[in-house]
Amino acid sequence: MRPLNLFARRRAGAAQPPQPAPAVTAVSAAQEPPLTVAQPAARASKAKLLAEQAARSASAAQRARASRPRRDPAPSRIAYKLHRLWLTPMFRTGLLRIALPLLLSFALAYGYLGDPARRGAIYALITDLRQSVKSRPEFMVRLVSIEGASPEVAELIRTRFPLELPVSSFDLDLEVLQAEIAELDALESAALRIRPGGVLEIAVLQRRPAAIWREGESLVLLDRAGNRTGTLASRAQRPELPLLAGAGARDRVEEALALTRAARPIAARLRGLVRIGQRRWDLVLEGGVTIRLPEQDPIPALAQVIALDEAQDLLARAILSVDMRNPLRPTIRLAPGARAEMRRIKAIEMGEKS
Repeated sequence: MRPLNLFARRRAGAAQPPQPAPAVTAVSAAQEPPLTVAQPAARASKAKLLAEQAARSASAAQRARASRPRRDPAPSRIAYKLHRLWLTPMFRTGLLRIALPLLLSFALAYGYLGDPARRGAIYALITDLRQSVKSRPEFMVRLVSIEGASPEVAELIRTRFPLELPVSSFDLDLEVLQAEIAELDALESAALRIRPGGVLEIAVLQRRPAAIWREGESLVLLDRAGNRTGTLASRAQRPELPLLAGAGARDRVEEALALTRAARPIAARLRGLVRIGQRRWDLVLEGGVTIRLPEQDPIPALAQVIALDEAQDLLARAILSVDMRNPLRPTIRLAPGARAEMRRIKAIEMGEKS
């Protein structure tokens, strides 16, 4: 009867689907001793005990995991921004292809140039190379040409700005030299350039003297704008130019030249023009005769005096001045001898009438 029961149990076990082995069994089937038919209850009890132990272990693990703080799976703000920055093609290209090579090159150069002897050798090499380039024949200036200046002004330029020739064009600061030459009183402008063949060309525009201004004891040449063009040792050096004097005459050169042109009929007797009170002009003739012109419209007043001279030979008489400050009432001031003679003539005329 025993074997039959075992057979029937095996068949019943074969008909049932196999149950999966519990995953929490602590002892494998190979380690368990073989079970007999008389031990089914022990096997069930042992399995129940193992299941309870596994359940307790799982519960303890769950409680431990529940007690630990949960970690946020999302990245931090800084990590997110760094990640986005790294994904930027421009940043990654600049970092890998530009920044890192530059940093590496700087580190290598700093390490190499840290030795003073190496730095001195490099400086000496650069100096020799620069000097060899500057001394090449095509860069040397051997001649100076001054265009547009009189011989006196050209000699003044050579004296004031001497150059030790030959000189390298790299050692010439043309802009500074041009500004210094243009500051000369006799020059209006200057332009410098280096022509092929090693020639430094100085092209200047010289001011034309239009009048002589007596400044204290010195004679200064002025152009039409009142700019200084030079000095004179004596009036006889430029007799064709009008002589100006008085405060403010330098600022009224054009007006003085207009009066000089208007006084051409008496130019042979004209000695100069004097600015009075920075308001008006006096014309000084030979013999000390003075024509006092008004502040407004001096040329018509001068023309009136010239007309009187042509009609009555006024300026050839013994007079000291002709006052035209009021053109409606011209006033003539006679010389002392002329006044006495005038009184004598009047006395004779009065006696004849009586």
